[in-house]
Amino acid sequence: MSVQSAPSSAFDRAYGQLRARWPESTEERDVETPYGPTRVHIHGPADGSPLVLLPGGSATGLVWFANAPALGRRHRLYAVDLLGDAGRTERRGAPLKGADDLTAWLDALLDGLGLTRTHLCGHSYGAWLAATYAVRAPQRVDRLALVDPTQVFAGFRPGYLLRALPSLIRPSEARARAFLSWETAGVHPDETWQHLYALATTAPGRKLIAGRRPRTAELAMPVLVLLAENSRAHRAAEVADKARRALPQAQVTVLSGATHHSLPLAGPEELNGQLTRFLG
Repeated sequence: MSVQSAPSSAFDRAYGQLRARWPESTEERDVETPYGPTRVHIHGPADGSPLVLLPGGSATGLVWFANAPALGRRHRLYAVDLLGDAGRTERRGAPLKGADDLTAWLDALLDGLGLTRTHLCGHSYGAWLAATYAVRAPQRVDRLALVDPTQVFAGFRPGYLLRALPSLIRPSEARARAFLSWETAGVHPDETWQHLYALATTAPGRKLIAGRRPRTAELAMPVLVLLAENSRAHRAAEVADKARRALPQAQVTVLSGATHHSLPLAGPEELNGQLTRFLG
């Protein structure tokens, strides 16, 4: 079963408009996996160290457009449309039931890309997936970067879940827009991306797998945790404290002025700088 974005014509136009914001040299590749073909946006030198980018829910892999020019100077970027979410990745073949399937899908995706090992970076839900995968397949992850991770070190704030509820129960573009406006107050994310995000929330057949928090204490590779100072998904200071206690060796930084959903595309200079220094 493939995830079809609705309304398809409006989503396709928004998807194409955001794709146009990527550097001209960006390649598109559909990688076959047992769970269906996965769309990957590839940018950067062929001999650059690989960096796989996993977006938050409904964001699509295109959300990294503001980061691609800077990160793509040294790294070969692979920005992924997530399995089970809106975008160009199709869900068909093996059933998607839980976290085991997601890690098996990522294994197959890395195999299809010819990546034995890679740096791995995720935002929000993508950070949960990245951390979960790094715990289960540490031999494939060189360095792990978690951008305002959710369900990794702490749960969601109740107020955030209450605000999100209307768009989860009866998704619509208007509800998604209202939710974004509330969470990103004071920081206006790119309008083209907001339009794509709002349409993505209405895609029938979306199935984002929720799982347990990963056993972060088992992470032995270098880890960077970047938190949004004004995130309404959780309290950044509390998450920072929990991250430092769980991973004393990790670098934990709070990004000034950032909100959860404005990352990674709003004010990308600090984020890009943090990632570039960490990845070396």
